[in-house]
Amino acid sequence: MAFTLTSPAIGHGQTIPMKYTCDGPDVSLPLAWSDPPEGTQSVALIADDPDAPGGTWVHWVLYDLPAESRDLPEGVPHDKTLPNGSKQGRNDFGRVGYGGPCPPPGRPHRYFFTLYAVDRELGLAPGATKAQLVKALKDHTLGEAQWMGRYGR
Repeated sequence: MAFTLTSPAIGHGQTIPMKYTCDGPDVSLPLAWSDPPEGTQSVALIADDPDAPGGTWVHWVLYDLPAESRDLPEGVPHDKTLPNGSKQGRNDFGRVGYGGPCPPPGRPHRYFFTLYAVDRELGLAPGATKAQLVKALKDHTLGEAQWMGRYGR
């Protein structure tokens, strides 16, 4: 069975509701995933926008989620460490946690949420960047699942 990522809020490729963007309350959207590959010890997430004018813009970095996790609720707090022990990194807005879509006027941007099944806890300190997470994931990723939504102004 494939490792899959979905959002109960909207379908893959659909428009992200304003609630989950900088034009609304900017709360994180709910996500859910299927069982990760065997041997998974933790899960990590990167959400980014490859259509940003200056290059890929990072919206969320989350890692060391417990392997038994199968979802993230709407409105994950902006805490560096969450009650389940997972850690949040710094996004390109300069903040820890989720920062929703906030594109300039024009055509809609694509927002990719990529979930990684990891063969260990990564042990990065809270507040890590996407680059630090990607480096830590090297040679430790057992599988990936991706979901994409769109948003434009």
